[in-house]
Amino acid sequence: MKTAREEKNLTLDDLQKLTKIQKRYLVGIEEGNYDLMPGKFYVRAFIKQYCEAVGLSPDEIFEQYKSEIPTTQTDDLPQQLSRVRTRKEIPEKASKALDALPIILIVVVVIAIASTVWIFAQSKATDDAADSKASQTEESEIEEATDSPLAEEEKEKESAETEEPATPQEKPVEEEPSTEEQTYTEVQKSGRNATYELSGVEEFKLQISAKDADTWLDIKNGKGGVFYNASLKNGETKEFDLTQESEVRINIGFSPAVQMKINGQDVQLPFNPSERVRQVVTIQYNKGESAQ
Repeated sequence: MKTAREEKNLTLDDLQKLTKIQKRYLVGIEEGNYDLMPGKFYVRAFIKQYCEAVGLSPDEIFEQYKSEIPTTQTDDLPQQLSRVRTRKEIPEKASKALDALPIILIVVVVIAIASTVWIFAQSKATDDAADSKASQTEESEIEEATDSPLAEEEKEKESAETEEPATPQEKPVEEEPSTEEQTYTEVQKSGRNATYELSGVEEFKLQISAKDADTWLDIKNGKGGVFYNASLKNGETKEFDLTQESEVRINIGFSPAVQMKINGQDVQLPFNPSERVRQVVTIQYNKGESAQ
C-alpha cells in the first residue's frame, strides 16, 4: 500500500486530506501496527479508504492479508450486551408504552391518509360540477349564436374565403451546413505527462469508460477544482461537460482499461498503455478557435 501511494506521488499529508484519516493511523496501516487504531472496526474501514485513494482493490488486500488484518466480530459483542442490558433497565410501564408506539403511529398515518383522500374527493366533485355548469352555458351560447342572422352571414363569408385560390407558398431557406471542425493537437510530452490543445469546437464534452478492469481516475481543472476523484469500475462510463473550462488535467491510474472520447470522437492516449500504465493528460481548450 505504501508503494502504491508513492507511485501516485502522494505524501502521508496528501493522503490525510484525501481520506480524512489522521496521519498516525495511516502510518499504523503501512507498518501493520493496528494497536494505534481506535478499534478493530476502524482498521478495516481505514484500510478500505486507503486502498480506494491509491487505486488498489480493498477486497484483494483483505483476502491477501486476512491472517494479519483483525476482524470486527469481537467488537460487536459488547454493543449487543449493552443493548440487552439497556432493554432490561427500562421500566415495565415505559416498555409497554414503547411497544404500543408503532401501532399509534400507524393509526395516525392511516387517519391522515383517509382525511387527505376525502378532501381531495370533495374538491374534485366541486370542480367537476363547476366544469359541467360552464360547459352547459357555453353550449347554450353557441346554439344561440348559430341560429342568429349574423352567424349566417359569417358562414357565407367563410365559404367565400375558402373558395379563393391559395397563394403559392415560399420555399423554406435551407440552412448552411456547420463548418465546425474539431482539432486535437499534441503540444508536448514528458515522462508520463502529455499536453494537448483542443480547438475548432464550441463545446468540450469528455467521456471516459473502463473496460476489462477497474481504474483510478482523477479529473481537475486548471485551478485545482475536482470533477472526479474515485475508482471507475469495469463497464462504467462517466461523462463531463467541460465547456466552461480552459484547462483540464486527467490523471489515469490504469491506462490499459481506459477508453476516452471528446465530443463523441475517440481519442488515443498519448503513451502505449503497456509502457505507461499511469498517464497524465492535460487538455488546453480554446473554444471555437482553430489550431494555429
